[in-house]
Amino acid sequence: MVKLIVVNRDGEETVCEAEVGLSVMENIRDNGFDELLALCGGSCSCATCHVYVDDAFLSKLDPISPDENELLDTSDNRESNSRLSCQIEMTEELDGLRVTIAPED
Repeated sequence: MVKLIVVNRDGEETVCEAEVGLSVMENIRDNGFDELLALCGGSCSCATCHVYVDDAFLSKLDPISPDENELLDTSDNRESNSRLSCQIEMTEELDGLRVTIAPED
């Protein structure tokens, strides 16, 4: 297990245990955060698992795919550090990853 730091929409920060091999979205869901809807279940066909990734971890992530980029373009809340949490696989290298749940569109 590695650490995942999740900041909810109220700004409250929670340190969670995260399972390597699962997506960030799955780990957030499994840790009881209900404000991350993830309606498509991780198939990269909606943007309801939108998070802001701490800048210190952006270079450790796989590049954004065209599909993910297109979905994020539909968000009024897209920032330079926006990602879909279903597209980020937790790895040992991401231990301590800090993400903020984006506002709902």
